[in-house]
Amino acid sequence: MHPPRKPKDITTKARSLRKNQTDAESLLWLHLKGRHLAGKKFRRQYPIGPFVADFVCAEAKLVVEIDGGQHAAQNERQKDARRSEYMEALGYRVLRFWNNEVLNETHAVLEVIRRHLVRD
Repeated sequence: MHPPRKPKDITTKARSLRKNQTDAESLLWLHLKGRHLAGKKFRRQYPIGPFVADFVCAEAKLVVEIDGGQHAAQNERQKDARRSEYMEALGYRVLRFWNNEVLNETHAVLEVIRRHLVRD
């Protein structure tokens, strides 16, 4: 297990990820930015501790992660579980979607996110 990244390193990584989004991340960002979904503000590639979350709504304590095919491998699923556990321990709810879900079922993905934003 690697030691936690230094804040400068994680900030640099987040900036790089913002510049190199996947197609699924770019599509979802179009729907999340500017408070387009339920009037809530999202940030993309947002550092949380040693991790960079794909999308975060701090107000709703909601993290949205978009996973590509590489996340299907056993070791990657274990890493993702640790990431989710860490964020959940900080009070976040973590939603995970596959790239193909975002690309092919965008409205359904947005509806799941919206329901989590307006509940409580």
